[in-house]
Amino acid sequence: MGASHRSPRKDRAAPGSSTAGVRHGLARVLSKAGLCSRTEAARWIEAGRVQVDGRIVRDPEYPMRHGLRGVLVDGRAPAGPERIYLALNKPRGLVTTARDEQGRDTVYRCLDGSGLPWLAPVGRLDRASEGLLLFSNDPAWAARVLDPDSGPDKTYHVQVDAIPDQTLLQALRTGVDADGEHLRAVSASVLRTGTRNAWLEIVLDEGRNRQIRRLLAAFDLSVLRLVRVAIGALQLGDLGKGQWRMLQPAERDALALPADDATRTSIS
Repeated sequence: MGASHRSPRKDRAAPGSSTAGVRHGLARVLSKAGLCSRTEAARWIEAGRVQVDGRIVRDPEYPMRHGLRGVLVDGRAPAGPERIYLALNKPRGLVTTARDEQGRDTVYRCLDGSGLPWLAPVGRLDRASEGLLLFSNDPAWAARVLDPDSGPDKTYHVQVDAIPDQTLLQALRTGVDADGEHLRAVSASVLRTGTRNAWLEIVLDEGRNRQIRRLLAAFDLSVLRLVRVAIGALQLGDLGKGQWRMLQPAERDALALPADDATRTSIS
């Protein structure tokens, strides 16, 4: 393989590590332990179901320094849930959140009736986008997957309302400054063309908000469809819309490797 496109990784604490003296709110601690969503944790706390050091706490922001130490839920120490890792083919029109203030359908509709414990999305796809979306209740694993310096690249197939030439494709790779951010594609190529539109393959190594749409809009291109087809070496494949499957251990482990190591690891 050629030289890595990534800049040297910044020094930072390992995902999931804690810094002495750092405090987090009780609801966040319960959520980060994979027990429930933060919203659900706040409900438990406000309902008086959670004790800390033998005392009922009703403040979701009650400061916690030592994780779940001394915490009881319904009178019992919360057991760590079985760690789950799954891939969903997100349909267009669903919001990547547990509850939407506007009452729109969310990605959790696809998990209804599954009997699974609380799972959080690992990253996001906006409402108009579709394709591969990961879920897990393992916050440390999710942090490694989402790490902007070492997480896996994401590959998208994007239908646009014009036929870009090589000059424009190179401009997408060079990037553009927009709203104080530098937006660029790691790679951009044409998959196929029609009479008035084209399908592109675009690879990103970071997850800025609506990055592809904003990047293409800077060059007067409108997105007609946007499908995430791969995260690292994990392919969407023939997973049906709205369907999900568990990740194999090798797939799970490869996604959490630094990107340059993961490219040398087969998960097929």
